[in-house]
Amino acid sequence: MLQLSPYITLPGLSFLVCASLTPIVRWGAVRSGWVAIPSKDRWHTRPTALLGGIAIYCAAGLPLMWLADFGSIIDYLQVHSPRFAPPSYIGVAWLGITILFILGLLDDLFHFGPQNKLIVQIMVASMVAFLGYRLQWTSSLTADTIVTIIWIVGITNAVNLIDNMDGLCAGISLIAAAFFAFVHFNEGSFQPLIVSLFLAGASAAFLIYNFHPASIFMGDCGSLPIGFALSMLCLHPVTGPFHYTISLYALPILVLMVPIFDTTMVTTIRLLSGRRPSTGGRDHASHRLVLMGFGERDAVLFLYGTAILSGLAAIFVQQHDSLAAPTVIIPLLLSVILMGIYLAQIRVYREKEFSVLREGRFTPIILEITFKRQVFHVILDLVLISFAYYLAYRVRFGFTDQFNIFFRIFLQSLPAVIICKFVAFFSAGVYRGMWRYMGLTDVFVYLKASLLGTLLSLATVTYIYRFVSFSKGVFLIDWFLTSAFLVGSRASFRSFREFVKYKALKGENVLIYGAGRGGQVLLKEILDNKRLGVKPVGFVDDDTTKVGKRLYGYPVMGTGANLEEILEKSPVNGVIISCRDLAGESQERLIGLCRSKDIFLKRFVVKLKDVDLE
Repeated sequence: MLQLSPYITLPGLSFLVCASLTPIVRWGAVRSGWVAIPSKDRWHTRPTALLGGIAIYCAAGLPLMWLADFGSIIDYLQVHSPRFAPPSYIGVAWLGITILFILGLLDDLFHFGPQNKLIVQIMVASMVAFLGYRLQWTSSLTADTIVTIIWIVGITNAVNLIDNMDGLCAGISLIAAAFFAFVHFNEGSFQPLIVSLFLAGASAAFLIYNFHPASIFMGDCGSLPIGFALSMLCLHPVTGPFHYTISLYALPILVLMVPIFDTTMVTTIRLLSGRRPSTGGRDHASHRLVLMGFGERDAVLFLYGTAILSGLAAIFVQQHDSLAAPTVIIPLLLSVILMGIYLAQIRVYREKEFSVLREGRFTPIILEITFKRQVFHVILDLVLISFAYYLAYRVRFGFTDQFNIFFRIFLQSLPAVIICKFVAFFSAGVYRGMWRYMGLTDVFVYLKASLLGTLLSLATVTYIYRFVSFSKGVFLIDWFLTSAFLVGSRASFRSFREFVKYKALKGENVLIYGAGRGGQVLLKEILDNKRLGVKPVGFVDDDTTKVGKRLYGYPVMGTGANLEEILEKSPVNGVIISCRDLAGESQERLIGLCRSKDIFLKRFVVKLKDVDLE
């Protein structure tokens, strides 16, 4: 392991350089007219200076040039052999960063076509692979070279694509570079550590000027070299036989989860909507979070949090054995997949989204997965069943050698457990309910199905294996985890829909008079029916025992007696009566109060109306 003290000053140096140069670059960009003009396919709403990548490059790229050993690259080109050590990592990284900085700068100034940028990116990626740095995900040199080129090009463009909202690209790059620095520090990798530290310092400094409201954008001259540098931090020198572990594959994906997730989601939705993936738009994860009701800063901070959690999972995977890695990888991937499904439901282009599916160009099974979701539910439950059973063994036996002994038993019995659980789920009616309308009755169904599945698994294991070497505690823990996963996965879908309704609700602020059944029905109608054009701020109820409580998240703010005081403190445009027993003097007083405050008063009525059959 490397000593920490010599590397503390590196990010500080790049931070100071970038922090000092960014205002100068911003001044020059505004003076020269190099600004991003708002358009319908871009998120920003005011002209903003471009070319912030110049300051980032000067802070991270130029120090790397000073430290690079270009002689090793020349020697490698002269004596190119698989047995010859690859050239300086810093030198190779600097070459790629510099070429893509120049490409991005020219694109910012003269607007190249996507195909031209892609050609240069492929050439740079091929150069890196030729100089002896690859992912080493396969034992085949040819396959690994192709995978490495795709990885570099893909991550470079993924980072470029998340530069779609103030502070998003710089913040995610800072987080990723910091985690890569930690990883390479633990591994004792000297040169990748230096690259990641310079990159982290420059990203942190630029974020000061780029966080909402941004005064300067990095442009392609910033996002392209940053994306390349992050992709490069995952590569290893090809020096001989390599030891393949799960962290080799999982660590780079986890650290770069946010750009990978966003690019995959956007590309998939655009393809299914008949749009070109290279076309710009306001349909990224950050944009969809804002459409859900998040503020712009909140959306960016949410993605920061996702990147941090994913990075922490990467550190866990690096420091534990391969058998322990699924405890963080599986729940994280499931959460990301569910988040992608939820965000995909936010309509950005209502008339176009998923038009390819609606035109019938795909098979019925794809339509089933996309719209009816039943196939997805089954696949999700397969993962949840397997993970719950695995996690039960982990909880029971911990991260000790004892788990390694029982892992063979887990693998041997897993198929039988899966079969028993699915038989129980189908028998209990788990797949007959609709997630969006999940209620208490459905929860009882899930608990019954989980209990039946556990009992059936116990009986099967006892019959087949005579319960030799099995633990009763494992099955008890498995029942608890399966129940929690079943209820949690379904509840998350409904919670998401309710959250979207709450955050996206717009209209005049209203108080609901009556927090009983009528108030509940009225609240649900307001949340479900946007055409009403009202937004509840809370309830008023004459029952003093309800005051201070909350109904579906909305507070009961007081009684009718202190309504005038409530109206003075809260910005309310009207009152809606939901209770039937409000009449006489109470109603007259309410009418007078609303008239004096110049707010409207309405009554919510539900009634059946006869239809003329003649």
